[in-house]
Amino acid sequence: MDPKEFYLSKPWLTYYPKGVPSEVEVPEISVPELFDQRADKHAGKTALIFYGNKISYKELKELIDRFAAALADLGVVKGQTAALYLLNCPQYVIAYFAALKVGAKVTPISPVYTSKEVKHQLEDSEAGTIICQDILYDNVEKAGVSLKNVILTNIAEYLPLLKKHLAKSALGKVYGEMHVPTPKYMEEAGLLQFQALIKKYPPRPPEVVIQPREDIAALPYTGGTTGLPKAAILTHHNIVSLQAQTVSFWPIFEEGKEVAIAFLPFFHIYGQVVVMLNGLVQGSTIVLFTTPDVDDILSAMERYQASGFYGVPTLFEYLKDYEKTDRVNWKRLKLIACGADTLHESTIKGWERRTGSKILEGYGMTETTAVSHSTPYDRPKAGSFGVPIPGVTAAVVDVEGTEFMPVGEVGELILSGPNIMRGYWKRPEETRESIIDLEGKKWLRTGDLVRMDEEGYFHFFDRKRDLIKYKGYSVFARHVEEVLYKHPQIKAAGVVGVRDPAVGQLIKAYVVLQSDARGKISEEEIMEFCRQNLAHYKVPKIIEFRGELPKTDVGKVSRRELREETEEI
Repeated sequence: MDPKEFYLSKPWLTYYPKGVPSEVEVPEISVPELFDQRADKHAGKTALIFYGNKISYKELKELIDRFAAALADLGVVKGQTAALYLLNCPQYVIAYFAALKVGAKVTPISPVYTSKEVKHQLEDSEAGTIICQDILYDNVEKAGVSLKNVILTNIAEYLPLLKKHLAKSALGKVYGEMHVPTPKYMEEAGLLQFQALIKKYPPRPPEVVIQPREDIAALPYTGGTTGLPKAAILTHHNIVSLQAQTVSFWPIFEEGKEVAIAFLPFFHIYGQVVVMLNGLVQGSTIVLFTTPDVDDILSAMERYQASGFYGVPTLFEYLKDYEKTDRVNWKRLKLIACGADTLHESTIKGWERRTGSKILEGYGMTETTAVSHSTPYDRPKAGSFGVPIPGVTAAVVDVEGTEFMPVGEVGELILSGPNIMRGYWKRPEETRESIIDLEGKKWLRTGDLVRMDEEGYFHFFDRKRDLIKYKGYSVFARHVEEVLYKHPQIKAAGVVGVRDPAVGQLIKAYVVLQSDARGKISEEEIMEFCRQNLAHYKVPKIIEFRGELPKTDVGKVSRRELREETEEI
């Protein structure tokens, strides 16, 4: 069969779990309308648990409506941008849905951003309002961006009385010394207080007509291959579609009966959509964690009988060797999922030996509203990140993006579906490069190198930008890293190409050794290990030991930062 026809025939549908449809019907409603439907249906059920404090769906809807009324009175109208500079807490959920309810688009800002990064996002997104944790306000002030409304909130506002005094010390351990504006300063600077607005306004938000396919719901920022981050334009329809697609792919979850543990940061698309939004639109109870304390998370897993666990590779790598991991009966969970990056083989095997359970990998990007692929829960395949979810078409093309690759060969992954972003915010050139027309269909170029097997399962090889060209050979950085991770004394590794006029690129490996091996293992020993496990042209020519490696917001090694550190030889 012609490669194009084979991809378009969606061979993966044969391996969908029983009851999973090939396509989904997406309701023509906005994100807040979808939430309101579930909130009314599950009014008496607990929506959020915040360190013991429980908030029902009825109470949460009222808080959202009160804050939406406040935003409207402050002049926040349809089309404007509201920035969320918040940790995981009830205020995030309230502000998110309230802003969408008045027709604004939200742009979540990472709490670990510097003032310069905050400045870029506020200016680029054209934010006029910011809802900000008071301990993060320093960065907003230093950013010096003109904002119409600055609304501050304290993490303790929704904590149980006995835990309020512990909040500052706990956050201090994570975010360092904190400067919180005094009431006098807030008054003089014209800053608004979140809780005061909630109390002031009745739960009567304005009625705003939202066109789901046209109106923007969110501007989540994603790191660019060069320069500053850029925002993906996600409409209400994109987000509602993703909910319908993922809910249909995981029929093992029962509406109104599940518990989700929310420690993944909501500013990141994975935590925001897969955990927060998916949980709430299924009537689940979400247990919120502001700081990702592993012991607390494990305790909550058993205390609240969580039905699923969503993590990232660095967390699974840590848990597979952590003595308290055995507190949780992992085999009783309906789903253990990994996203944000691919798992190393050593992590997968170590996890299975430790827990007797399997991690199901998925794939997605900010540009796909978090998810495009997931592993069928009843038919996992080693080394694969699964199959496209209902409604998504996936294919593999050559690096120019013009020809479909034969099945089984490596090329760039392209995607089409209702959850694919409209484009990049104020980046027409990058949008044209990423959204292409091929054979009369619009596709997103992911920049990731993959292959699809005969059963329609996809296998990840590397980011296209991380492919190293050495003497005409193509070397996948991830393949070299996989070998390095098999060395018992290597804790972490990152591989990049270093420009060299003689050979194109030299392979350089940054290595973090286990603490008891530091100073005892040489660069030559690492190279010799690689020679025994890799073809000659894949062996790193440069080894650099580090105490730690730069990480992204979700804890994966940042090859981009490592590349920026290298100099041309």
